[in-house]
Amino acid sequence: MKFRPCIDIHNGKVKQIIGSSLVDEGDNARENFSSTKEAPFYANMYRELGLEGGHIIMLNPVESPYYESTKRQALMALESCPGLLQVGGGITADNAEMFLDAGASHVIVTSYVFKNGRINNTNLKKLVKAVGKEKLVLDLSCKMVEEESISDGKLLEQKYAIVTDRWQKLTNVMLSYETLDELSEYCDEFLVHAADVEGKQNGIEQSVAKILGSWSKIPVTYAGGVHSLDDIKLLKRIGHDKVDVTVGSALDIFGGNLKMADVIKACE
Repeated sequence: MKFRPCIDIHNGKVKQIIGSSLVDEGDNARENFSSTKEAPFYANMYRELGLEGGHIIMLNPVESPYYESTKRQALMALESCPGLLQVGGGITADNAEMFLDAGASHVIVTSYVFKNGRINNTNLKKLVKAVGKEKLVLDLSCKMVEEESISDGKLLEQKYAIVTDRWQKLTNVMLSYETLDELSEYCDEFLVHAADVEGKQNGIEQSVAKILGSWSKIPVTYAGGVHSLDDIKLLKRIGHDKVDVTVGSALDIFGGNLKMADVIKACE
């Protein structure tokens, strides 16, 4: 397990938000933390700590009046630490190369490859042609949509649908071994936010972690709900030490109680 740092940018500022509260209309979200420092400050901190493979997420849609200021923050962070971080948010086959040229190690994509609730293979292949499989991370962030009773109600099977457009639109594609198998042919890594618990600091979504840990044929990073070192230890156990983790709102650098050094040590 590796610790993957993050820089979330909303309305031109580095923030930590409650994921399920994010709405494009009015560019609103419930905030846990809003930084007075710009994105390159965090990128350089991560570089000095020897952390890599983290991600920058731009949380405004391209149509937002805040998008350009959000993108500016992302580009400054990438340019300050070339090759260190991945970037996602509004990435398409047409603009992906710009972010790679600015210093991103990978581009992270969701909405562009899911249209009308389904996988858009045309767009997926365009992306691979534009940047190469080795530079592509697919974000399979998900929300629980169904619980099924099995064996006279003694066991509940939880199902999770992949969500797009900054966790606001449900697709018809389930997070499953079959989906992971299919999409792993086109990308280098997966990033999975458990959107129901994202930013709430009330524990990880264990069922999501179990799916990822039982599969993990390529690198996969889990994000959502971590609030203690016990959460990291639990993820390490049920993810079979194969699932990397992102911690946001709970970190002291984002106003939380967890010290960065303790989180890094817990992941090792």
